[in-house]
Amino acid sequence: MLNLSLRQLAALLAEGKTSSVELCQDYLERIERLNPGLNAFITVDRARTLAEARAADQRRAQGDAGPLTGVPIAHKDIFCAEGWPTTCGSRMLANFVAPYDAHVIERCKAAGMPTLGKTNMDEFAMGSSNETSFFGPVKNPWDERAVPGGSSGGSAAAVAARMAPAATGTDTGGSIRQPAALCGITGLKPTYGLVSRYGMIAFASSLDQGGPMAASAEDCALLMNVLAGFDARDSTSLERPVEDYTRELDRPLSGLKIGLPQEYFGAGLAADAGRAVDAAIAEYRRLGAETVDISLPNSRLSVPVYYVLAPAEASSNLARYDGVRYGYRAPQYTDLTDMYERTRAEGLGDEVKRRIMIGTYVLSHGYYDAYYLQAQKLRRLIARDFAEAFRQCDVIMGPTAPTTAFDLGAKRADPVEMYLSDIYTIAVNLAGLPALSIPCGFGRDGRPVGLQLIGDYFSEARLLNIAHQYQQATDWHTMTPRGLE
Repeated sequence: MLNLSLRQLAALLAEGKTSSVELCQDYLERIERLNPGLNAFITVDRARTLAEARAADQRRAQGDAGPLTGVPIAHKDIFCAEGWPTTCGSRMLANFVAPYDAHVIERCKAAGMPTLGKTNMDEFAMGSSNETSFFGPVKNPWDERAVPGGSSGGSAAAVAARMAPAATGTDTGGSIRQPAALCGITGLKPTYGLVSRYGMIAFASSLDQGGPMAASAEDCALLMNVLAGFDARDSTSLERPVEDYTRELDRPLSGLKIGLPQEYFGAGLAADAGRAVDAAIAEYRRLGAETVDISLPNSRLSVPVYYVLAPAEASSNLARYDGVRYGYRAPQYTDLTDMYERTRAEGLGDEVKRRIMIGTYVLSHGYYDAYYLQAQKLRRLIARDFAEAFRQCDVIMGPTAPTTAFDLGAKRADPVEMYLSDIYTIAVNLAGLPALSIPCGFGRDGRPVGLQLIGDYFSEARLLNIAHQYQQATDWHTMTPRGLE
């Protein structure tokens, strides 16, 4: 049962062949068995989960069920959930219990989806390997010597290990897509503003975007029907007509034009990852699509642009963690200034401190024009490249990550090498575009490879269709890590 899709689970619930309580019990037992080794969950509250499941069963008995009522979900620990600890993977918030629900949590509750727990993540979503969490690194279910990717590594590992049928994640520079690729699942980063950021703890406000992570594109489409929607509490939320993201899933791919950026297939792409991506593109040709060569000339600048803009926004957003109002406070200090300094020194990890210092530097007098403003100009050029590309093609394809999952600890000593893990994903966030990653094979080390699909603004339904058609013809998305079947 734990390998069934969201639609299949919903059908069993609708037919009375199982209950939400029974389903949640199965997942909770699996979490209890596997999580000590994988460390994908920070918080699990069995009593709260089963109470929500009983409420879902009651709704169904009363004829008040929606499409996913009773189907459980895990949430990245960046989303505030009333009554649940919401740590953001940091010592700074280790004892913080959210007094309200994020918009994403509200939507899942309204749909009747019980919460299985809060998943582990890089501290304040800053990382590409899920090694910066105060609660310890997450292990990749395909190979526990490897990272699961980050920052949504806990959500990706939970879905890959079938500890949850689906999970929420957030994507600032690739943090849904990159861990989805490294863990062999499907993850969608929607158009910026399509999913409300209300109650989602901020890293870089102009880049952060919540989205679904699941085994398949069809599951992500069903979740998008829950997550997307206007929210007046978020000033960046987009007011758009309600969509059914499953509406195009069965559309044939004949006539589809796939753009292949020359910048994504050169030096830096590992040979084994490249072979899997090439094979996936060949499958798309067999399904009726045609490919065209395109160029994204400014994509090479995306990493340096991102690591000016994102830390600048982070330095502002994280100024609120000072030990005064909530969160960690240093136990010993002499005066107010000393309390600030000790609290932030003890409560924040090295990577977070590094980005705060970089961000403060680029925003400081004398450097703002030289770095921050120049990065904003380059950001517009990157977005313009995509606009030009979509005049030639319907979708852009390439690798999600330059390699398969790397070993735990392999890149921690070299932050720049770690940052390059997101070289194919960051430009999408800078432009605010939608993109998803789907599994397309394995590298020579037996670790998954992801294929990235990038669409024009608000093309989520079409992207999910393109991914779904590939998944109908292949079975990479159905595979389960060895020993966890």
